Amino acid sequence: MDAGRCLVRGLLRRPPVRGVPLSHRSLLRLRTELTLMAKTVVGLDFSGSAIRAVEVADANRARPTIVRFAEVPTPEDSVHRGEVLEPNTVATALKELWALGRFRSKNVVIGMGNQRVLSRDLTVPRAPLAQIRESLPFQVQEMLPVPVGDAILDFYPTAEGQSETGPVLHGLLIAAVKDAVLNNVRALQLAGLNPSGVDLIPFALSRVLVRRPERNGTIALVELGAETTSVVILVDGVPQFVRIIPVGGEDFTKTLAGRLEIDREAAEVVKRHLGLDGSARTADDARALAVLHESTAELLASIRNTLNYFVNTRPGQSVAQVVLSGGGARLSGIAAEIESSNRIPTVVGDPFTGVAVARSISLESVRHRATSIATAFGLAVGSAAA
Repeated sequence: MDAGRCLVRGLLRRPPVRGVPLSHRSLLRLRTELTLMAKTVVGLDFSGSAIRAVEVADANRARPTIVRFAEVPTPEDSVHRGEVLEPNTVATALKELWALGRFRSKNVVIGMGNQRVLSRDLTVPRAPLAQIRESLPFQVQEMLPVPVGDAILDFYPTAEGQSETGPVLHGLLIAAVKDAVLNNVRALQLAGLNPSGVDLIPFALSRVLVRRPERNGTIALVELGAETTSVVILVDGVPQFVRIIPVGGEDFTKTLAGRLEIDREAAEVVKRHLGLDGSARTADDARALAVLHESTAELLASIRNTLNYFVNTRPGQSVAQVVLSGGGARLSGIAAEIESSNRIPTVVGDPFTGVAVARSISLESVRHRATSIATAFGLAVGSAAA
């Protein structure tokens, strides 16, 4: 096994699977003794606009505790769609973030969730999970857009089945471009931090937004990020389908800035002020609203097509609810537009139900930042997955 694979083996981790009698060990897990002994762990979320971190204690308990959270602006051109392009520059920002947030733990879980991470349905003969992992390079080359040697592969089982040749496992093939993962890990190491794991962002969010008794059935979790939108569909809390859409809220801001001939900061203010349900009091308002609706139409269509594809390929199943998360969920009117487009009840999720907070922070301050720090929180909580 090459050095790169040895480094990241164990990084993309999965949530527990109900109903599948398999080991629940993490996907591509890198678990150090220090992480196992640590009292707290930090979830770290990279985006084009900000690097956010949440430190969590008792991550393996029913009621984890948020002890610290903070964010710093992402250095310009250093991160693109969640992937670190300039490890040294990002390392400097991480040192600033740790000083600002006064984080005590150096054990960090980061997330991946862009177009360089893909998920595909895969059915394999039933076998020990380690054996399935070893056989993946010989089975999936035709499913990948890159050579097997350039990818990190793992299999996430979702259900058992029976074929003409014997017992099988249905599941998801998870593949990440190796360089995309190693650049992010490298930035942590340069900052003096311990990269204890890398999680698939849709899985991290599903742990804190969908895995609740009141959300049994088929649920679509849609994370509206700054640069990408992820859709994960779960059945009774078990992820069955993942799709990454390369469009996010920052694309709307850039379109507004270009079409209205204003700078990015002004465009962001206009976007937040008007939303998709604002009223036009001036001709400029009307023009901005038209641009916003036009720029969001592509994303709405992609979400609709994704949900339709899932339903059409699984006869008898229908999506009962859409749960929104991410900074884009704060855009006024977006939930109503998604609900109207899909004719499915749509709500903005609350990842902090049943969560405790340290005395030094308030639950209100956490909830105020709910859509922006949910990913980092889910990554930290996922560090306890066994």
